[in-house]
Amino acid sequence: QVQLVESGGGLVQAGGSLRLSCAASGRTFGNYAMGWFRQAPGKEREFVAAVTGSGTFSSCANSVRGRCTISRDSAKNTVYLQMNSLKPDDTAMYYCAAHNTYAQLRSAPAYWGQGTQVTVSS
Repeated sequence: QVQLVESGGGLVQAGGSLRLSCAASGRTFGNYAMGWFRQAPGKEREFVAAVTGSGTFSSCANSVRGRCTISRDSAKNTVYLQMNSLKPDDTAMYYCAAHNTYAQLRSAPAYWGQGTQVTVSS
């Protein structure tokens, strides 16, 4: 089992920045690809960003590319999502996710956190 706890959400004005954190526990952190998804009211959950277990490869969705950085700190068992130039369309519940393969993480994560709310005001 892997337990994931998100933090760092909140209310921010358009154009601002946020850094979300996800603390992982339960299994060897480096064995898992980690990622972020988000779900806005009335919309399906969508992929935001992912990073491999080693941290050597990462990607962001087209909708946030150029404004998104995902990183991980193995010493702290934590993955981060830095979001800049936030827009009202970025308002959503942001979820941390994990899977032991990067490809499966993108399509069907094995583990989910409870989520942290991000609200961007115009």
